[in-house]
Amino acid sequence: MRLLPRLYAVVDVAVAATHGRDPVSLARAYLAGGARCLQLRAPGVELGQLLEWSRTIVTAAERTAARVIINDRSDLTLMADAAGVHLGQDDLPVDAARRLLGPDRLIGRSTHDEAQVARALEESVDYVAIGPIFTTKTKDTGYEPVGLDAVRRTRAQVGTTPVVAIGGISLDKASDVIAAGASSVAVISDLMGNGDPASRVRDYVDLLNRAG
Repeated sequence: MRLLPRLYAVVDVAVAATHGRDPVSLARAYLAGGARCLQLRAPGVELGQLLEWSRTIVTAAERTAARVIINDRSDLTLMADAAGVHLGQDDLPVDAARRLLGPDRLIGRSTHDEAQVARALEESVDYVAIGPIFTTKTKDTGYEPVGLDAVRRTRAQVGTTPVVAIGGISLDKASDVIAAGASSVAVISDLMGNGDPASRVRDYVDLLNRAG
């Protein structure tokens, strides 16, 4: 059984707003389309609002046995009873997050090069995210695109640890990313590319299921 499904759907509050969507309705559309792992990303949002959204999305996800991962905020992960937290390079250390969350919740770490991947493995994360794979305007990471070769190197480096590839991934590139060694593809903007996020998610799920 995979730790994470092939599609790791990211509900980015800013991206949702540019398409006239709120994060809760967008999360529900992704779940309706078959997404079984959602990350909620909402930098700069007031804690009370973020907690309300998180709890509502977690409740909706429970109906389909989907997992919700909160970006950056280990405290919010605990308060919302989410499945895990995703940490950037400048976020809480993994050992501190683990003490707060306990052994059963997932902890992922963003990485951008081999040295960061090595440190993430030393921290005993549950999965490693590598990126940006391709050019992306969704988030300024401060890093240049690393390409499919970085996915291959990361897969070789981490052994059996799941690899989540992120950054500029679109439907026509997703299969190549999986073939390069990613366990999952994290997608943000392209899930809204056709104006019908539920059907777009369905297209991804069907494609990635065929990828094996």
